[in-house]
Amino acid sequence: MKIRDGKVEIVTGDITTFAVDAIVNAANSSLLGGGGVDGAIHRAAGPLLYEACRKLKGCATGDAKITPGFQLPAKYVIHTVGPIWKDGNRGEDEKLASCYRRCFEIMVAEGLKTIAFPAISTGAYGFPMERATRIALEETHKFLETNPPIEKIIFVCYNDRAYKCYIEAAADILIK
Repeated sequence: MKIRDGKVEIVTGDITTFAVDAIVNAANSSLLGGGGVDGAIHRAAGPLLYEACRKLKGCATGDAKITPGFQLPAKYVIHTVGPIWKDGNRGEDEKLASCYRRCFEIMVAEGLKTIAFPAISTGAYGFPMERATRIALEETHKFLETNPPIEKIIFVCYNDRAYKCYIEAAADILIK
């Protein structure tokens, strides 16, 4: 589904196949690979991604760092560390919002025009999908209000449930 004059897309698919300026990796704090989207990105990018991430010496929750995409069709990978869901009363929402803000800041700083996001923190980290999608789209809305030269922001959903959550949140937040 395309929203905001085609600047925002919500799709299902494999984020490692997107030929965009940057894909976002929902990484762990070591940045050295793991399960889920993190492991898939590391496998698809090849061993040079591991070496590049090792040199970054980790990443704090809510922050983000960039590496080349190596064997991926994306030019870059922006690695961000989302919060582990506890109970919603330990700053999880703000930390997740910070992940999106930091990715957008890096995107602007690097002059990137297209980016693809997974549903950060909603897999092994247990962040509730409905809540996470609202945060992602609220931060996207704020970003688009101040950064119109961006060409495309894609939310790549890993299943139909995630897709449905993004569509429902987008109807509330981005389609006005």
